[in-house]
Amino acid sequence: MIRIIIIGYMGAGKTTVGKALSKELGIPFYDLDWYIESRMRKTVKQLFDERGEEGFRRIERNMLHEVAEFENVIVSCGGGTPCFFDNMEYMNRQGETVYLQASPEVLYGHLLMGKGVRPLLLGKSKEELMVYIKEQLQKREHFYSQARHTLNVDLMDNFEKIKISVQQVRGLLGI
Repeated sequence: MIRIIIIGYMGAGKTTVGKALSKELGIPFYDLDWYIESRMRKTVKQLFDERGEEGFRRIERNMLHEVAEFENVIVSCGGGTPCFFDNMEYMNRQGETVYLQASPEVLYGHLLMGKGVRPLLLGKSKEELMVYIKEQLQKREHFYSQARHTLNVDLMDNFEKIKISVQQVRGLLGI
């Protein structure tokens, strides 16, 4: 049985790598945020607006416990998922955890393109965004670093490099 859980900051490429790995291994892929939206019939932004971050994190934890029970699955988690409750310990018990590590500068570049759809980034200027990313990474690194495997993805900026990252994940996991 294969159960791979991909973590890292928003914009690191968790969904991109997860989808590519899923295709290569021929096993299902679940993006935890998409799973939440499907099950709750609301967007992550709507859930944040209605329930606040704490309410959303409780839903996220419950949904994590659902998908992390599936067999032969790849799951990409939201950037904050490992940082709440006992989520990181739980993920490590359930499967192989892979931290996609990226520098603040790389994350900034990725997030600038799509910050409108990320509730925690709404309304931030470019300068505020960079400061926010650095602060969040500093707070979250303790949780991310608990993953069983770490892969630096700073250079994952085109299709060929995504394929290389997938091969590196496979190497880390021995699959």
